[in-house]
This record gives sequence, structure tokens and C-alpha cells, in this order.
Amino acid sequence: MRIAVIGAGAIGCLVAAYLKEKGEEVTLVGHSSTVKAIKEKGISVSGVRGNFLVHISASDTLNYIPELAILATKTQDINCALQNNSHLLQSSLLLIVQNGVQADNLAVKYLNKEKIISSIVMFGATNLEPGKVVHNFEGSWVLGNFFNHKLSESVLSLSLVLNKAFPTVICEDIKGAKYLKIFVNANNCLPAIIGKSMQEVFSDQGISRISIAIWKEAFGIIDSVGLQLVSLPGFPAENITKLTSMPVELAAQVFSQRMSSLSKEPLYGSILQSIMRGKLSEVEYINGEFVRLAEENNLSAPLNKVLVEMVHEVEKSGRFFSKEDLIQKTKEFI
Repeated sequence: MRIAVIGAGAIGCLVAAYLKEKGEEVTLVGHSSTVKAIKEKGISVSGVRGNFLVHISASDTLNYIPELAILATKTQDINCALQNNSHLLQSSLLLIVQNGVQADNLAVKYLNKEKIISSIVMFGATNLEPGKVVHNFEGSWVLGNFFNHKLSESVLSLSLVLNKAFPTVICEDIKGAKYLKIFVNANNCLPAIIGKSMQEVFSDQGISRISIAIWKEAFGIIDSVGLQLVSLPGFPAENITKLTSMPVELAAQVFSQRMSSLSKEPLYGSILQSIMRGKLSEVEYINGEFVRLAEENNLSAPLNKVLVEMVHEVEKSGRFFSKEDLIQKTKEFI
């Protein structure tokens, strides 16, 4: 299968490298500076599967019609990526891998929804230098149709290809699973605000209490608007209901233990990784999604709104908040 991976960040580089290693014909499309580094040195992968180097075709523009395009940009970059490449993708399958639930809606403006396959990545990776990616932890690749629950032959056949890189799981209600994945990602804003790894941040019980409060507020909104969360491999929906119903101190302790042991390598989360690379983050599509849902339904999400604003302040100023600042600014919501 001729595969184009559009977006050369953590997930794009990782899946391109693993698929190339398994014999697939892969081209990586990214920014010119990243492409230059990959052409010169290849993709260096380290982490849970060991260290290896992959030499791969790379370009700053898509110049052929692929059978499969894996869209691995951030959600805020989808419009630009598809405006530049959609003329070559009309007959291709397009695989969505972005966090949040808005990517599919953006992509359907450019391509037939029958050609769009949605997915959720449950594995973790870090990319802070062009062409260098750390595979932090293993996980499944969840596939499904965002616009209906009917599973197409395309989903089934694609799962066989992607299974070469990561174990695939097919989900009938991937929209509900994507909302649960937002919960998984919602605490990425806290390392981004402080500027430290997830292990450092969530070893602090006070900050882990903020994490539980994020989930409590978000779950109240999800429940009020009647959205159904669908379990993910390794992360059942009951994780949210159980932790948010526990006493706060106990829930924070459980959360802290889980998050502190996710990876041996420093794990920064997608939002902080973007900031560290000098780019805008996807916080509007994660915590901002809870704020959007609340506002559309005459509800409120004050904690998530404050956290989105703090991330934007870090993006603009380049200065991180202290742990004490974070606790002070959120204490009325805990």
C-alpha cells in the first residue's frame, strides 16, 4: 500500500517509521526544516521497542496520489494541510488520528465522508527534535466510522495494514470513544502550564487534585448533554465514573500513582510538546471542547476555561507558571 503520512511530529514520525520497517511504501510529508533533517539523518526511534534508525522518503509537499493518507497534523493545522493536498486525496482513504472530536468535521469539508476513517491512538510518543521520536508506551490503534456506526470494508482492510505497526481495535461508536479520549488528554494542560514532565507534575498530590476536578467538571457537562462515553482499550469509561465519585484525596492518590508510572522516559503530553517546539497547542480541541459544549448548552466549565486561558498565556509569553500559581488560580474550583 502506498502510504503518505502528513505531519512529521511525534505520532507521524513514529507510525511512518514502524510501517516502513514492516515493508510498507511510506512517504512522510512535513515542514521543510523537518524534512531536511529526515532526508539527511532519517528517523531515529527510541523507547519501549529499543533504538533504531529508519531512512524514509520525505517531502514538504505531497506529489503523488496515495492509497492511504494518514493525517497526523494537529487539529488546528488540518485546514492548511487539506487545502494544499486535497486535490491528490480525492480517491485516497484518509485516516484521522487527531485528539478531540473536531478533526473529522474539518476533513469532511474537503473529502467525501465515505473516504474518511477515524482513529484514536492509545500509544504515546515524544518529539522535540526534527526526526527524533521517543516511543514512550505501547497501546492500541482504535478505528471506526465517525459519521455512522456501520463498519465499512475500508475499516476492516485498513486494520490489517495498521496492525503491522500497532494492534488495531475496531469500534462501532468511535465518536463516544473519542469523547472518552478527551478525558485521557484533558490533564495534558497541567504539564503545559508548569513546563515540566507528566511524571514530575502528577507526583504532586495537589496538582493531581486539579486533575480530578477537571474530570468532575467535564463529566457533569457530558452527562448533562446526554453524551455516551465509550470504553477504550486499557481505559474503560468506568475509570472516570469511579475516580470522580471517590473522595478527592483518594482519587488524587490513585491518579498520581497511575500517571507517574506511565513511562520510563520523560513524558510531556501533546500540549507541552507543541509549546516546546514554539507552536500553538491543541488545547482548544481538548479542554476547550468541554468549554464549547458547556457554552452551547447554557452550562459552565469555569475550571477548564481558566486552564485553556493559562495555556494560551504560556503560548504567547513563553513563560511557564509556577506550581503555586497554578494551585492559586484554580483553588476555587477544587
